[in-house]
Amino acid sequence: MTREGPLTILGLETSCDETAAAVVRRHADGSGEILSNAVFSQIREHAPYGGVVPEIAARAHIEHLDGLISRALADAHAGWDDLDAIAATAGPGLIGGVIVGLMTAKGIALARGLPLVAVNHLEGHALTARLTDAVPFPYLLLLVSGGHSQLLVVEGVGRYRRLGTTIDDAVGEAFDKVAKLMGLGFPGGPAVERTATDGDPSRFPLPRPLFGKPGCDFSFSGLKTAVRQLAEAQAPLTDRLRADIAASFQATVAEVLADRVRHAMAMADLPEGARRFVVAGGVASNRTLRARLEAVAAEQGFGFIVPPAQLCTDNGAMIAWAGAERLALGLMDGLDISPLARWPLDPTAHATRGAGVKA
Repeated sequence: MTREGPLTILGLETSCDETAAAVVRRHADGSGEILSNAVFSQIREHAPYGGVVPEIAARAHIEHLDGLISRALADAHAGWDDLDAIAATAGPGLIGGVIVGLMTAKGIALARGLPLVAVNHLEGHALTARLTDAVPFPYLLLLVSGGHSQLLVVEGVGRYRRLGTTIDDAVGEAFDKVAKLMGLGFPGGPAVERTATDGDPSRFPLPRPLFGKPGCDFSFSGLKTAVRQLAEAQAPLTDRLRADIAASFQATVAEVLADRVRHAMAMADLPEGARRFVVAGGVASNRTLRARLEAVAAEQGFGFIVPPAQLCTDNGAMIAWAGAERLALGLMDGLDISPLARWPLDPTAHATRGAGVKA
């Protein structure tokens, strides 16, 4: 049964290394409004290790989530009685962190008598453009984050048609690993982008995995290995070498993404009035990649939408909004819902083979 009228949702996000809580309102006309969006970044905790340590992440979620919930409610000038439901990421992600957020949401739902909406973290990213730009269904989505690189047609809430995915590393992983091997710091994506600013993107030709091949799957493992071999051959690395390698790597990723997206636009078979291309996930914050993808969209006659940078990285507002979209359709979950380390948006998609495939 669908829910009429405005809906006010508290959303919790704990799938990786951001602890987040937000309050979002879905108005009766389907438009969205962010009332609060509180995020605690764990960068400082993980920086000494050059990557996210699951146990540290889970402990930080436990320490900070309650305070962020209080802050989100206060910033929204809302109390428990103002909420229509609570939404929380139930997967995919680091299972310890997912458990923290989902169990907290279950406790609140039980204590306050609120409906619970278990949200797929990827659906949070997928629907953010509807919150920020009121994008109608259907649309083509490029989801690029630390753990996922996927191209999907978003046909509706809970309805996704996957066109391509990574057969090894996700693009965000490749950025993180390249940053680590060159000693650029953590998180890797922003570090590589900063370093590349002063570099020559044409200095080092690098392999472009799957470029020009049929379909729109991705592969970044070979590119990452080529950068490692290049860095070892050029050692010791000067600041100039680091900048040129970073710029060459970033430009190569941009060309690969552009090629894969061009194929996906043909495969999506969207009608003329629905030729919209949305980019979501943390990697969407990269200005070089975004500019290249915007050029492809213009070339192919697609509208181009990217949510604001703070809503591309993990946040509670996207989870609250996905929860509101689901609740509006009458979709709720029982307190027996289980956390999931893996949860594909399109479980019926063809199996993709390769080392480290992400569902």
